[in-house]
Amino acid sequence: MNPGMPEAQHQEETRNIRLLVAYDGTDFSGWQHQAKARTVQGTLESALEGLHKRKVSLTGSGRTDAGVHAAGQVAHFYTHIRTIPAERFVPALNRLLPQDIRVLGAKESCLDFHARFDAKSRTYRYYLICGRSGLPQELRYAYQLWRHPCIDRLNSYARLFKGELDCSVFAQARDPSSSRNRYIFGACFFIQGDMLVFEITANAFLWKMIRSILGTLLHYEEQGLSVKGFKAILNSGDRSLAGPTVPPQGLFLWSITYYRS
Repeated sequence: MNPGMPEAQHQEETRNIRLLVAYDGTDFSGWQHQAKARTVQGTLESALEGLHKRKVSLTGSGRTDAGVHAAGQVAHFYTHIRTIPAERFVPALNRLLPQDIRVLGAKESCLDFHARFDAKSRTYRYYLICGRSGLPQELRYAYQLWRHPCIDRLNSYARLFKGELDCSVFAQARDPSSSRNRYIFGACFFIQGDMLVFEITANAFLWKMIRSILGTLLHYEEQGLSVKGFKAILNSGDRSLAGPTVPPQGLFLWSITYYRS
């Protein structure tokens, strides 16, 4: 049985609907529901309540912080509605949602599918405008970097992010995680159009970990640190050696992969 679903509800709610969601995080206080703040989860749950005429709980693949965007967030909810084909939840919800949240897809999953616990990996992308003045509409979704970094050096550092790693260097003091080890599938920098993109995939991330990694990469790239030197910092576990944490607006939850479809 799904750990997030009580037995009584499991008997009553006969369908589990999986959503693919995108949002502009600029005007949200993050994903997670908060009583006195506008959140993505709370806004989606309000739309679901509008359809169901009662409260509906929505579970996401993970939390995004205030100001962070998503192109491929996954979430699921249980429903007693049997007359609506799964794909019709897309227009039904979008009619009730503000334009900074869009449901991109919906499908019926097995009752014990869980958007968070069944996730194999999560991919994030961070967008940077380098060496030019960004357009106002770009600056909601990218970080202004007033120089052209050396992409080859950045990628030489990024290749070190592979396998099971102690990520204590990038852990915030208030991170509640019991373990700071994460399995990283890979990281790289590439050019997309006239922007520089940092992409990283892992089983999970610590709070603000990606923004700390990128700030550290940029900090030591500017200093010209050797790969050996950067590896020593990565392995040190010393938070004081991390670079500045970059702001949230360039970060997107890009995609989630699952052990089962």
